[in-house]
Amino acid sequence: MPATVILGAQWGDEGKGKLVDRLAEQATWVARFQGGNNAGHTVVLGEQVLKFHLLPSGITRKECNLILGDGMVIDPWVLNKELVDWKESSGEDPRGERLFISERAHIILPYHCYMDSLDKKIGTTGRGIGPTYADKINRIGLRFGDLSEVDGDLEWASSSSERMNASLEAAGSSERVSAESLLEDVKWICDNFSSSIAHTGLMLDNALKLGEHVILEGAQGCLLDIDQGTFPYVTSSVTSRGNSTHGAGIHPGHVEEVIGITKAYITRVGNGAMPTELLDEVGDHLGTVGHEFGTTTGRKRRCGWFDAVVMRHAHRINGFTGLALTKLDVLGGLDEINICVAYELDGQEIREMPSSASALARCKPIYITMPGFPSHSLTEWLGIAKKANEDSMGFKALPSAAQHYIKQLEVLVGVPCSSVGVGPDRDATIDRVD
Repeated sequence: MPATVILGAQWGDEGKGKLVDRLAEQATWVARFQGGNNAGHTVVLGEQVLKFHLLPSGITRKECNLILGDGMVIDPWVLNKELVDWKESSGEDPRGERLFISERAHIILPYHCYMDSLDKKIGTTGRGIGPTYADKINRIGLRFGDLSEVDGDLEWASSSSERMNASLEAAGSSERVSAESLLEDVKWICDNFSSSIAHTGLMLDNALKLGEHVILEGAQGCLLDIDQGTFPYVTSSVTSRGNSTHGAGIHPGHVEEVIGITKAYITRVGNGAMPTELLDEVGDHLGTVGHEFGTTTGRKRRCGWFDAVVMRHAHRINGFTGLALTKLDVLGGLDEINICVAYELDGQEIREMPSSASALARCKPIYITMPGFPSHSLTEWLGIAKKANEDSMGFKALPSAAQHYIKQLEVLVGVPCSSVGVGPDRDATIDRVD
């Protein structure tokens, strides 16, 4: 069975965790392929709300194996906290049993967090992601597969701490790293994770050859891609389809389905231009009804109308075979709904995103307007979704104006919607019926 890629199609926070959790019921493996604990994936199971930053969302399915892939940067202390919390709630510690860490994945050390905390421009999470990727590119990073080589190596620890302290001093930080603390950290990581470190790319390749279903779970979103996003207000990794297999250690021929996740509106956390951002009562409605606060940072998300320019860009980069539309319920109760179809830049209409951050900041959205549809409680939306799936009604169970809205988005982006989310619960998703 081919691999399925799940990607954020906007600026992240689109609802990847919920979709992966649903699809993992039929999967044998779920693998994260990039990013670190700057990601936040939320899964809602009835009254239980689970928030993951490093653990793949498939962890809720006990028969599903979990991979932290080659392209990730991993904070072992954050991972340990997530695993302790998971054991408290489920009674399971999956280390070495069904959770495996790539020997090629890089390690976030306290030094990286010290450096990241100095950011005043981009609006990063401060979790050490960028500095760890920088060390990776500079070929001086520490990988999980190298731990046994440096464990107890005072010469390595001394030279590494000297380099780190020189960088901290040059950057204006008062923090310092000692050789002794580095060795203690390495020993702690070895003691806690040596059973999980594996050649994960080979594991996934073998699974696919045996016909098992693999889900490749992305973090952040296409517009935060280091190459294809709104640079410099981006993350430090390639978040798009091209890195899904590379970051997992398998070849791209394994992939058949690529699902782009998008909200029925758009949000962004951190700095950078967002042409359709709403600073009025509608923006307040989206933020309040949609509970728009970052899973990782708790920061309030900026909200705006759906941006088809952004989505066409994401589709061109990723070649989506389907869209998973989330949070349609949040638009309920609005009299009118706008969709951005183009931008006005310096007096000219454009239909593609400019690469320049300053040019994007000057873009003014050009909208089409569609009628709104009624609001419902989350319980009512959940009932609508369950009935739609049980009776094979698909999107016809939705209000007619909501159906028209979905069709308009499909036309503008050029990709069919495979599912529509109408609430945070796992079952509050309506699958397409053709």
